[in-house]
Amino acid sequence: MNFKRLAADLSIFGRGYIRSRIGVFFALIFPVILILLFGAIFSGGNSGPITVYIQNQDGSNQISNAFITALNSTSTIRLIPVDSSQNFSQYLLSHSSSDGVVIPGEFSSDFVSGRTVNVTVYGNPASTSSAIVSGITRGVVSAFNLKRAGGSPIVGVHQLSIKSQSYKYVDFLVPGLIGFSILTSPMFALVNISSQYKRDNIFKQLSLTPLTKTEWLAAKVLWYVVLTGISFLLMVLVGVFAFGAQITLSLGITPFLIIGPLLFVSLGMLVGTVSKSVESAAVVGNLVTFPMMFLSGTFFPVSTMPTYLQTIAHVLPLFYVIDGLNNVMIYGNYGQALLDLAVLLVLSVVVFSMAARFFKWRED
Repeated sequence: MNFKRLAADLSIFGRGYIRSRIGVFFALIFPVILILLFGAIFSGGNSGPITVYIQNQDGSNQISNAFITALNSTSTIRLIPVDSSQNFSQYLLSHSSSDGVVIPGEFSSDFVSGRTVNVTVYGNPASTSSAIVSGITRGVVSAFNLKRAGGSPIVGVHQLSIKSQSYKYVDFLVPGLIGFSILTSPMFALVNISSQYKRDNIFKQLSLTPLTKTEWLAAKVLWYVVLTGISFLLMVLVGVFAFGAQITLSLGITPFLIIGPLLFVSLGMLVGTVSKSVESAAVVGNLVTFPMMFLSGTFFPVSTMPTYLQTIAHVLPLFYVIDGLNNVMIYGNYGQALLDLAVLLVLSVVVFSMAARFFKWRED
């Protein structure tokens, strides 16, 4: 390998990339926009109490009023009374709301006599606010049941964090978007470059120069390692100073910032090389990239996904990049990070070997 030729190709490619404003935007600016957007949405700021409509069909009985007082004692929800003559479900629809509580008639008498009585909670299964309203209501119901049985609380909850400060969404968002940047920039660029260069016979022209395939590939890997480092610094700065992200910076991050671009440069090169046309390369590239973007823990933890999606996630290379970054930057679990890195090394060797096998200056 001639490092002078490699440096020359790296310099030419880098200058061309910087002149392409679209490339710079998606490599550096777009991830920052995402972290600002998602960080602002999930920053944990006070969004005010949840509006909950409540209908007391039990009249003004003392026990049902006590139940309403208990619901209203938290600042999390704000109760709005609905007249008992109203059709409650229609009332919610007419007010574009899904959160409501109905206290049935005879609630107080059934409570006193020990007969089973159900409080009805309306909600939207897809809404987090409905889950909060349901949880608060269940908590009040449990307290009333305990009071009716003449019992007193014995087991309580003392909540602690494994860190000096509790985790926040942005703590996990920063490693996720670093992984997102490691994936998208080299993957989309190399799919496009390799397919276009093949179509336009640029590879054939490069074969007439002293530049070797290894030098050409190495220059692309080095460029995206540098670009990944810049993107990493930008996202860490935004996460820490804009949203107070609690992350740990160490040398354990460095291998992921090197092996990640190597893997996805090779994968993008492979997809573009084996595709018959630029259009088919773009389709295959998107089919490979988009599942990784959303199923590897970029925006939401993999542990919250259904079991079958978690199984799929563990097959995706980006999962091991993001999981490794989480283990280093958040948990300090270097043992698991080494396992993630080992998987990435194996995948990189396999994919790079395949890309080198199919990559030719000239078509047969």
